[in-house]
Amino acid sequence: MAKPQHFPALGAFLAATARRNLTRATYLAVALGMAAMVLLTMDSAYEVAGRGIIALLWGCLAFFVAQWLARVHKAARLGRAANYLLSGRGLLDTASALAVPAALVAGVPPRAAWLLAVTWVGKVIPGIPGLRQLRRVMVVESRSLLSVLALFLIVLFFGSVAEYALEHDEQPATFGTIPSALWWAVVTLTTTGYGDVVPITPLGRLVAAAVMISGLGVFGLWTGILATGFAAETRRDNFLKTWESVSRVPFFASLGPSTIADVTQMLRTIDLPPRTTVIRKGDPGDCMYFIAAGEVEVDLPGKKIRLGEGAFFGEMALLGNNLRSANISTIQLSKLLVLDLVDFRVLMARHPDLVQSIDAEAQRRAMENRT
Repeated sequence: MAKPQHFPALGAFLAATARRNLTRATYLAVALGMAAMVLLTMDSAYEVAGRGIIALLWGCLAFFVAQWLARVHKAARLGRAANYLLSGRGLLDTASALAVPAALVAGVPPRAAWLLAVTWVGKVIPGIPGLRQLRRVMVVESRSLLSVLALFLIVLFFGSVAEYALEHDEQPATFGTIPSALWWAVVTLTTTGYGDVVPITPLGRLVAAAVMISGLGVFGLWTGILATGFAAETRRDNFLKTWESVSRVPFFASLGPSTIADVTQMLRTIDLPPRTTVIRKGDPGDCMYFIAAGEVEVDLPGKKIRLGEGAFFGEMALLGNNLRSANISTIQLSKLLVLDLVDFRVLMARHPDLVQSIDAEAQRRAMENRT
């Protein structure tokens, strides 16, 4: 019988498993619902399997309604029903559950009403981790992005007014009003529609050229800001994850925060499944590994050695012989910290005491292997 203290961990595990299964079921329902909605718009498919398509849509809708009711009930028990219903996720769940039935009750033709099933696509949004990162980037870089947006609007209005003044007599149907000139400026500045409407006066073409060049520059600025922001967020996330892994390795436990930060910037993290070969005997050595979690097996002549959390391996090829001396593979799911050869040499220069510990362990293992 399990001990009482094991029950909370078991409950947490079961709850996590249930959430994963529910998420997978949601994704499956969204995929099936979208496929059925697409088939519903195809007359040939509707004539052959219209009832089956409608039945599949009703099944997906029933799943989303049940999911919505369950979440409302859970929120009501906690006294947070209003908070849930007014939250972004609550509004999305409500639209997914009620949009199609409301359209059917209002008398919208069934094939048109089922087009509102497109709201189900929003169910996958909470499961996209990159959107949280995008939100952080948008917040951090908001001032730069708004500055570029202001530049975009300035070029947009200057270009549209200039083209109206230069072209409205020559092309009244196209540039006869400021709104029509604004449409031209939008498609030209975004470089997506130029050619549908073109200026014919020399000055008008000069303005169009300036607008197109400005469009390339504006979108280049936006791309650069977002790319730099994403890179910074990725480095920050990786640094925090690697720091956490490094701090758990006993070999680095005695280091100060500044040294750990220095080492963290050199290491990269990899997660490997069981029975994965990490090192092959005879291969050139270009990195060493620290075990942050998991276990590996070293296959030596006549014996096998297991290394667990906190140990390291692969250092012998960096200190002396360039070739790997044994096969090493994971026994279970393992998180490894990788130190490349170039960074290893930098580490040797900055922290000789740390490298002496690695060298001493390598000599001990070499003697053990020879005996």
